[in-house]
Amino acid sequence: MKKLTLSLALLLSANIHALDLDKSVQQSLPKLNQLYLHLHQNPELSYQEEQTGKRLAKELDQLGFDVTSNVGGFGVVGLYKNGNGPTVMIRADTDGLPIVEQTGKPYASKVKVIDKHNNQVGVMHGCAHDIHMTSMIGSAEQLIKHKDQWQGTLMMVAQPAEEVGGGAKAMIKEGLFKQFAKPDYVLGLHTSASLPAGQVAIAPGYALANVDSVDISVKGKGGHGAYPHTTIDPVVLASRIVLGLQTITSREISPLKPSVITVGSIHGGSKHNIISNEVKLQLTLRSYDPAVREQQIAAIKRLTAGIAQSAGLEESLYPEVLVHESESIPSTYNNPELATRMTKSIKQELGDSQVVKAEPVMAGEDFGLFGRTEENIPITIFWLGGVEPSSYQAAMKTGEPLPSLHSSKFAPDYELAVHTGVRAMTASALDLFKQN
Repeated sequence: MKKLTLSLALLLSANIHALDLDKSVQQSLPKLNQLYLHLHQNPELSYQEEQTGKRLAKELDQLGFDVTSNVGGFGVVGLYKNGNGPTVMIRADTDGLPIVEQTGKPYASKVKVIDKHNNQVGVMHGCAHDIHMTSMIGSAEQLIKHKDQWQGTLMMVAQPAEEVGGGAKAMIKEGLFKQFAKPDYVLGLHTSASLPAGQVAIAPGYALANVDSVDISVKGKGGHGAYPHTTIDPVVLASRIVLGLQTITSREISPLKPSVITVGSIHGGSKHNIISNEVKLQLTLRSYDPAVREQQIAAIKRLTAGIAQSAGLEESLYPEVLVHESESIPSTYNNPELATRMTKSIKQELGDSQVVKAEPVMAGEDFGLFGRTEENIPITIFWLGGVEPSSYQAAMKTGEPLPSLHSSKFAPDYELAVHTGVRAMTASALDLFKQN
């Protein structure tokens, strides 16, 4: 009996790898390209992804999934139970960005909306979430089409509000892993603006950073610019703070622990000869280690208070440091074992030369939250090349920088990227269903 079971397992494994995913995905590309163009031309801002959610729910419903909409906002969860086996979750993010598209493409987004500040803004999938969603639907289609190749539960999650760090939190809070299913693995992908389409890159361990937004209100005692000795100038204090902040990373945090503290905005004063009462700073903090994040925040509070004290301000006028906890995003840690397994699966599908090791980046992604719940689920997100290959090669030769993610001119090679993304994600899921 053991020999028979082993033989059947080997035969099934052989059938998986005999499956011609390349050809199968190629047959689905016309429909997937139409879906991509629809999503690209109809982007919606964070917390406004109602129509996007409806379209994705419709796609999953047509494939036979048990679909629930409006989870954590306009999130969508689709479950497909195919016998006994592991549960594999595939996640895609759905929101666009307030950017006026300037790619010059005939399919460019022309959407304009009024934002929460009552300003008219353009909307664009400048972070390629349209590719992520299309790849997710394409992967779902392939896995259902070849459901005789696997057993278990396939869980598709379309997550809203990634760009503001709120979507994953909201879906988890509403019971994503309790109300629907507890995955054994969580997989995701993110388009890369520095990798040619057709390639995939994976970073085992830390892949993306902790991200915190911090506001600092620097107080002072204003007056006439001709009589500075009668004031305590908050512009000078803010200048000292900006310079002092640089020493946190360079002199307080171990050089073996990555840390970034960037002052992105400084505003204060109203006229040449007026010393104001207040200057406002806006910072972004980046790190990988949670302990480094706590060290950054504690050092900022201590340093700003110390500078205020040295200037003679009373404690009631010490700087106010506000950490926007609702927007904080933890680092994304790719489970090393899962990342290694996915690397092997994707190499087998795409070829060794098309899969490279990625280095960690200081960008943020709330995907990491799915691996930080009490369930302690292993997660991995991989980079999907998005740059048109000839443009990539030209940039490598000339040194001309490529348009980055969030650029109004970022125009990925969507056909090749989607083709690659569907193959890579499907192959990973198939092997996880069978290796468990």
